Amino acid sequence: MPHFFEEMADFMGPAYLRYSFTKGTVQEVGFLVEALGLRPGMRVLDVGCGPGRHALELGRRGMSVLGVDISQRFVDLGTEAAAFAHLTAMVSFERVDARKLRFNQEFDAVISLCQGGFGLVGRAEDGGADDAVLAGLAQAVRPGGRLALSAFSAYFQVQHLEVGDSFDAATGVNHERTEIRDGGTGRRQVDLWTTCFTPRELRLLCQTVGLNVEHIWSVTPGSYAAHQPTIDTPEFLVVARR
Repeated sequence: MPHFFEEMADFMGPAYLRYSFTKGTVQEVGFLVEALGLRPGMRVLDVGCGPGRHALELGRRGMSVLGVDISQRFVDLGTEAAAFAHLTAMVSFERVDARKLRFNQEFDAVISLCQGGFGLVGRAEDGGADDAVLAGLAQAVRPGGRLALSAFSAYFQVQHLEVGDSFDAATGVNHERTEIRDGGTGRRQVDLWTTCFTPRELRLLCQTVGLNVEHIWSVTPGSYAAHQPTIDTPEFLVVARR
């Protein structure tokens, strides 16, 4: 059964990159390069890469990147963008389900940002769980390598629950009915389910898969910084070492 995000990605296509939360790529990657200790030539896995905005920016900075996403539409867009930017020697894309990662200590670093798989599979109906996705991320990074993972803040979500949203306190999953747009005049109402977390939950999940959490910071898309966790920012950014 296809994941609900695949249909959304097929409809949005390149219009996904018009959303405001995608505009801070250069700042986010610049921060991550420092936080993860990345250097040219290192191999990076980007899980839930979407159309490849982070993967391509890392490639521009000399990293060898594999971007994986459940959406074939996004994989195709990333591949086209890499060719257009003359980055095919540095960046490649494959369709891979984050619930079924099979990499084994192959990467110097792993990133999963903007709910790239992790945070989108908390419902039983989605055939997987966030801890299983995290286990696959952890297995992909070499011993001593680092992982960067963003997750929605449960604190922020509850404080700013929008009209029509439904937050399940038992599972931490927020359900919203939202509108998405394609590159033209097309609009569509869709259901979106996102798991939200506290820093304590993220630490415990990381520990269960053999990751040593070095930092958990409060961040906003396009404004990544080393800020201690608060209840007032939409995401947490985890940096952990295997």
